[in-house]
Amino acid sequence: MDNYLIVLNKDEDTVSFINTQSKKTEKKINVDHNPHEAVISPQKDLTYITCSLGNRLNIIDNNKKEVLSSIQHPSFQFPHGLAITPDGKFLILAVTYASLIMIWDTEKKEFIKSIPTHQHLSHMVSLHPEKNIAYIPNIGSNNITVLDTEKFSIKNHFPVGRGPEGVAIHPATGEIYVANQEDNNLLVIDPKDFQVLHKRPLGTCPIRLIFTPDGQYALIPNRESNNLSIVDTAFPRQDKRVPWEVKRLPVGVWPGGTAVTADGRKAYVANNKTNDISIIDLMNLEEEGRIKAGIHPDGIALLEKPI
Repeated sequence: MDNYLIVLNKDEDTVSFINTQSKKTEKKINVDHNPHEAVISPQKDLTYITCSLGNRLNIIDNNKKEVLSSIQHPSFQFPHGLAITPDGKFLILAVTYASLIMIWDTEKKEFIKSIPTHQHLSHMVSLHPEKNIAYIPNIGSNNITVLDTEKFSIKNHFPVGRGPEGVAIHPATGEIYVANQEDNNLLVIDPKDFQVLHKRPLGTCPIRLIFTPDGQYALIPNRESNNLSIVDTAFPRQDKRVPWEVKRLPVGVWPGGTAVTADGRKAYVANNKTNDISIIDLMNLEEEGRIKAGIHPDGIALLEKPI
């Protein structure tokens, strides 16, 4: 099995399968209108894609590289962020304009629950790697919803900065990292009491957040300053080890979706307005090249064979 970047080209309603070795598009398939976010099943056989302006969920067969199904729902009003539970049984979907969390049963192939957040613009989904918890940022309410992924019920909400969008859980510490696109900063939050442990400046309009597998770096694309904040999560600063932005790396115009290889050596950043993908060497913290994509690439996912 070759490794592929699965790239969502928003303004041409396509998905590209790009071979990471040859850096060539091996296949491009048509999907519903305005594909935004993608997640690969744990078995690696399927990719789930939200087509936000088409108000559909597309399911792609990764082996055949074709759309298996296109799913509608009356509650779909800009379906966007999504995550799949580690056992592959449930897909958790944030519907932005309806401010809903919807649960798709992958075995029954149907939505089994819709959960109103009662917040404004519920946008992304980030799963805790071990605990049965998901975090959903509400851009318009400046807070994060905490979802119990066993009972599929909301536990609580906690306040963050203005316009939270990128959220991820540190794989070692369990700390919650939040990128606030209006405050242009990073918050590191204690998962026990939701108190802010650290606050750090970023570039302009940070919109995503992903960790390297070992948790050393948090990678945060800054949409309006066209760069990637690289935060060392335990940087020695005087007598303390704290999260610190060690580099702000120029990439293409309007960076968005970001993926990291399983070995932690490379990252890929989708540049919306230069229609390409930046290849980041994480050993040297440099951009080593670009890969041509379709029109307005945004969401990306990395399909890799086991290492």
